[in-house]
Amino acid sequence: MQFNLAPTAITDGYRLDPHETVGSTNALAIEHGQAGDPGKLWVVSDRQESGRGRRGRAWSTPAGNLAATLLLISDGELKHAATLGFVAGLALSDALEAVAPGVAVSVAADGGSAQNGGRFELKWPNDVLAGGAKMAGILLESALLDHGRAAVAIGIGVNVVTHPEDVPYPATSLKALGARCDAGSLFFALSDAWCTAFRQWDEGRGLDRVRRRWLERAAGLGSEVAVRAGGRVVRGTFDTIDEECRFVIRESNGDTIAITAGDVHFGAVASASAV
Repeated sequence: MQFNLAPTAITDGYRLDPHETVGSTNALAIEHGQAGDPGKLWVVSDRQESGRGRRGRAWSTPAGNLAATLLLISDGELKHAATLGFVAGLALSDALEAVAPGVAVSVAADGGSAQNGGRFELKWPNDVLAGGAKMAGILLESALLDHGRAAVAIGIGVNVVTHPEDVPYPATSLKALGARCDAGSLFFALSDAWCTAFRQWDEGRGLDRVRRRWLERAAGLGSEVAVRAGGRVVRGTFDTIDEECRFVIRESNGDTIAITAGDVHFGAVASASAV
């Protein structure tokens, strides 16, 4: 698979480290950072053998799918860097729209359309859905370096030509939806879309704009939701994400709860007695 950076990415100083096969693009990116790489480096492959998702879950990347990680070196607070997952979600949804303009999707059981009808929805905190079915996941990891710096790895895995069948949630791929793009063309579009979204984020100063754009594409906004967090299940309506990008649930009594981390379920799954 041939991978190339978009001209905008090259102009903005990004570099490329392509591989036919990797263990984990996130792990390799962190290794580069610890070895002194200055950052703005994309580590990319269309096959990943030991990828992982949130909370150590496995993320399979068979040949033909996309595994890409952007290494950034942060000199500031990691609190701001933690919101880069929302920047990545916006960039990826823009890239998907660019490479699959004719794809139509239907709504799956555990999803719901974005508020403004987008075909690729953003599910808090780190998934991209197509009609309620998971198409991509985003994972942020970091490692402390010397002089108060940190290596931040923004991992993006996309089901391009295949998707898992043996998972407890709906999943899909670009190929299953009729798109003809490959991992290389998707990465090219992603490297371009990232530049726009990252400039809007502006070292965290533009987070409110990112947050508002993210909400325009949010899956399940205003719908019934259940979140497993901290050993309990919180139920209510998905109200918004707040200024810190926490997931805000409005309970039946009108009170709101801000969730920092948890597993989100919509629709039929949220209505079940247990999550």
